[in-house]
Parts: sequence; structure tokens; C-alpha cells
Amino acid sequence: MRVPRAGDSATAADQASWELVNEEGVPVPDREGRDGPGAGSVRIRDVNGPLTRQAIVIAAVTLVVDALTFAHSTGSPAFPAGWRWAMLAAIVVVDAGLASAPRLSGVVAVAQATVQVAGTLLRPETALMPSLNSAGMLISAYRAGAWLDRWPAVVSLLFLTAGTLARPILGGANFAQELLLLAPMASALLPWLVGRYTTARRAYIAELEQRSEREKAEARQALAAAIAEERAGIARDLHDVISHHVSAIGVHAGVARLRAAAAPGAPDLADSLTAVETSSRAAMLDLRRLLDVLHGHPSGEDSQPGLDNLPELLDTLRAVGLRARVTVHGVPSPLPESLDIAVYRVVQEMLTNALRHGAGGVAEVELRHDPSSLTVTASNLLGTRAHARPDSPHRGLQGIRSRTAVFSGHTSYGPAPDGRTWTTTATFPLSPS
Repeated sequence: MRVPRAGDSATAADQASWELVNEEGVPVPDREGRDGPGAGSVRIRDVNGPLTRQAIVIAAVTLVVDALTFAHSTGSPAFPAGWRWAMLAAIVVVDAGLASAPRLSGVVAVAQATVQVAGTLLRPETALMPSLNSAGMLISAYRAGAWLDRWPAVVSLLFLTAGTLARPILGGANFAQELLLLAPMASALLPWLVGRYTTARRAYIAELEQRSEREKAEARQALAAAIAEERAGIARDLHDVISHHVSAIGVHAGVARLRAAAAPGAPDLADSLTAVETSSRAAMLDLRRLLDVLHGHPSGEDSQPGLDNLPELLDTLRAVGLRARVTVHGVPSPLPESLDIAVYRVVQEMLTNALRHGAGGVAEVELRHDPSSLTVTASNLLGTRAHARPDSPHRGLQGIRSRTAVFSGHTSYGPAPDGRTWTTTATFPLSPS
């Protein structure tokens, strides 16, 4: 994997303007389709600013080192003032160039080498070889190796090598020929190689991070596939075991109802069988909806009952011996589909509890519509069996609490002060329209 370099784009901001970091400031590899919130929260940080500030600091320190070293080595009268000021200005310019955009690293390297060669050629013949821009040569070699692509980096290295060789070859000083290659190796090649190594290390780390992200994505996909397969298996089991039995119950109840209707003196039996048949059909509808969800194919909008279906629910319960009366207070407002279904299920569960645990008679249901909430209250006479305590609810009451909690509502239940009536209340907050 190749990390984009400064030479690949028009500006420095084009290649490193933004990066993803976590809340501790550690960089996170950029990728498509991030999780979001589950993958850890992330924030966007502009990294071009800190990069520019660091480059300015490095350029300033390099300039100070080269300027002071040059001033110290040219303090003798053998160096004319004009030459000293001209060379100092050249050093300041090329060292200040170290703060420029990374894509200009090749230009800066050529300029540094030019100053080294020009300073050596223009040196007064009677003066010793001064120290010019040695620090600038080192930093520009590192920048060329780290930021430039292959061939621009190699060309920059050649210019820097020529600038380094200008001092021993053109300076006129005595030097050991066997040590001629040490100067370019120490001042040009070594920092250039360090820059190349740094870039390769960044590329290697980025590749490891991306590989890790790919492995995590593949693991998530494998988990999702396993869950989908398990859901499909559950759906098949439900269909093969439960739906067949429920269908058989409905068929047998229908046959028994027809026979009971033909037999004299059995109207109550026919009504009970009608209720069994109706309930089995309703159970089949709900079971098919759940099977569709497990198969990953949600049902249509009219597949689940809502408050408009309360009359059918009351008729079914009346057929099995529970009379229920619904009272509406306030002006009903249109409810979201999910909330409409949840309220219907809560009323259904309340009346089912009244049928199973109540003493019969009439179960009262109140729907109170307020601008900010919808309150459902059901009350029925207590039966002779022990009832659930508020701190130990039955499954039906747990279901009511769960459905209400989904919509940030609250539930209360328990015996009334008279000790004869059980009351269950569920309140659903409504968003202002």
C-alpha cells in the first residue's frame, strides 16, 4: 500500500486535511460505512494546522542554528561584509522554505544544494571554508525522503549529494579521498533513508489498521448471517409445530360449532366454539406476522390491529364470558402506527388478565386523550385467587410494562382502596403536534 505523498496533489491540504480520531485523540483509519454510534464515537479534527505549525517550528530552529553557525565561522576580516550578508540572506530564505507545503520539498532540496554550491564557489580565496546551511541540508533531505514520490525523491537526493560534495571538491581544502563518500552519506543519504523509512512505517501501520477493520466488518457480517439463519430456523420450527396445531384447533372448532348449532339446546356451546374459532384465527394472523418478521419480510400496515379493532376484541371476549365497556375521554388524535398497535396490545393484555384472574362481571376500560399523553386504565373485580403484588408482577403485567416503556411511558397496577377492584394504568406520552 502506498501512502499519498505531497507530489500527488496540488496542495498540502489535499492530502492530509482531515483525519478521524477517537475521544482520546488517537487517529482512527478512515473507511466507508462507519458504525457510528457502536463502533466508538468519533470526532473530526483538522490536522493540517498542527502539521503547518510543526513545520514552522522546525524551519525556525534550523534557521537559527544555520545563521548562528554561519556568523561564528565568518567572523574574521577575511570575509567581506557584502558576501556575508548575501550568504546569510540566502540561508535565511532556503531555511524558511522548510516551512512550505510538503509538495515543495523537492524545490527546497534543490535550493539548499544550490546555496551550498554557490557559497563554496563564491567564498573568498583567502578565507577558510565557512559553515553554511548544514542543518538545512539535513532537514531538506529528510523531507524529500518522507514526502516525495519515488523519482522526485531520488532526483532531490542527487542534488543534495552534489551540494554535499561541493565543499570537499570545490572548497580547495585538503581532504582524504577515501573519506569522500562519508559526507554525502551522513548529510544527505542517511536522513533521506530515515524519511523513506518513516513513510513506509506509516503505510504499514495504515495497512494493518485497514486489515483489522476489514476483519471486524467480516466478523459482523458473519454474525449477522448466523443470526439470520437462526431466525429462519426458529421461523421454520414455529411454522411446523405451532401453526399446524393452531390451524387444527380452528378447523376442529369450526366443525364442532356446526354440529353444535344443529343440535337442539346447545346455544352456549356454539357460542363458546365460535369464540375458540375466532381466537384461533386471530392467533394465526399474529403468528404469520411474527413468521414474516423472523424471515426478514415485515408485513403490511394492515396486518396488525390498532385501536380501531377494539370492537372485534370486545366481541371475542364477550363470547367467552367477559363483558367489557370502553369509555373515551377527550378528543382522540391520530397516533403513530407503532403506538396505535402498542396501545391495542396493552388493552388486549389488560382484558385478558381480567378474564383469567377477575371475578367476572363488567371490565371497565378508559381511554383518556390529553394533549401531551394517552392514558389507558382498566379495572375489574378481584377474583378469589391471589393476585400479583406490585413488586411481583405476572407475565401479562410485565408485557404491559415493557410495551409502555418502549414509548417512555409508565405503568401502575394493584388493588383499589376498596380492596375489591384491580386497576391497571398505562400512560403513553405524546409528542406535541
